[in-house]
Amino acid sequence: MKISSIAAWFLTAAVTVTASVPGLMPMPVQATTTTTKSSVVKWPTPGRINSKCAVLMDVDTGTVLYSKNPDKQKYPASITKVMTALLALENSNLSDEVVFSEEAVYKNEGNTSHIARQVNEKMTMEQSLYGMMLESANECAWAIAETVGGTEPNFIRMMNDKAKELGCTNTHFNNPNGLPDPKHKTTAMDMARIARAAYKNPDFAKIVGTKSYQIPKTNKHKTKTPLNNHHCMLNYYHTSRYLYKYCMGGKTGYTTKANSTLVTYAKKGDTTLACVVLDAHNPDHYIDTTNLFEWGFKNFKNVKVSELRDFSQSNVFTGNNGLGHNLSLVEPAENATIIIPRNASSDDVTMEVTPSSSKDNKVVGLLCFSYGKKKIGTVQLKSTEKESDSYPFHNVKKESEKDYIQINPLFIILVIVGAATALCLLFFGIRKLSETISTTRRDRYSARKGQQTYRKIRRNDRRR
Repeated sequence: MKISSIAAWFLTAAVTVTASVPGLMPMPVQATTTTTKSSVVKWPTPGRINSKCAVLMDVDTGTVLYSKNPDKQKYPASITKVMTALLALENSNLSDEVVFSEEAVYKNEGNTSHIARQVNEKMTMEQSLYGMMLESANECAWAIAETVGGTEPNFIRMMNDKAKELGCTNTHFNNPNGLPDPKHKTTAMDMARIARAAYKNPDFAKIVGTKSYQIPKTNKHKTKTPLNNHHCMLNYYHTSRYLYKYCMGGKTGYTTKANSTLVTYAKKGDTTLACVVLDAHNPDHYIDTTNLFEWGFKNFKNVKVSELRDFSQSNVFTGNNGLGHNLSLVEPAENATIIIPRNASSDDVTMEVTPSSSKDNKVVGLLCFSYGKKKIGTVQLKSTEKESDSYPFHNVKKESEKDYIQINPLFIILVIVGAATALCLLFFGIRKLSETISTTRRDRYSARKGQQTYRKIRRNDRRR
């Protein structure tokens, strides 16, 4: 094992130790010692937003730029299908066959979005996803759920498990399509988390950004089925009034109980934003989303972590935090960025090291960045030496675990066996040495006694 690997382990251990010992938790430290609180620019605020709930999130960092009633539960309607698509893409192949069951075709409310599929009709997963995401076809959502989950109830369980995995705290799904159900609710914040995770999948981004698509003829349809994206900020299928040149796609939703709901992605320069609005009256969902995007692009900028002034000298890694002095042993994720107000200085950014829940052994911690009291991004901190993965101590505390240092059980057993063997060898060695010494002493004593007896006998013989 290289010396640098051992040093990397000590860095990992220090993250956990400082987190578990009171008084040693690293406090937020400034990236430069010249920063003052008076220089922090106030976080911008947009104009009036009419939708009842809204969240604007930076896709790259997860930073929330704006929120209104972010944790209030609402009916999501068809933006539910963002989660359905995400699970399908993670648990199937685009070429997989989807067969439409009787339940998928008929157990959807009448007069809802569909593309007139028939019982036992066969399509690929890719074609079904386009039908679900562009035309919001409810029978496609149901058929996808049955194909991926085996049964619709099992797929619903997968949806709720995935929501928890993504950090959703106020979401419960009860169907794969978003049709009205008292137990089927979410929040703008939770949907933003789901939307962000989904957009990181290239196939998802491609599908929701497609304006039109044709499903080839099937075993039940002898002609092609044309599809058009219903998102009016991307496609002029319904109207061109709300087209937005930076829109990258998204998903619409509407029911009488949910009102209009909308998930939208937009990119300008190197910034990609996701916007979620819930419980909006038409056309407020398009107007609010466009206004939030314009406000976000105008008022914020991305900053590369590697370009932060004095980052290499930051006392996050030196000084009293016990995280070592050699920054070359760790590095932030490649091209990692944070987002701050456009007229703010990157010198005002603060950071702290926290444990990571990543399953990647090279991730030794997280760098959490703040601007004033606002969290602006979290970046993985990785070891630069592959050999450090083989060290038996894995001391980065998982977020769901208590504070302690973990030791590889196999390593403990080997240490115990080795120690026991060494003690046994030492015991028998000392015993053998003792026996040898005793025998030697006894032989010498017997020899001396024999000589004394012999001399005595000779003296007696002379006297005679």
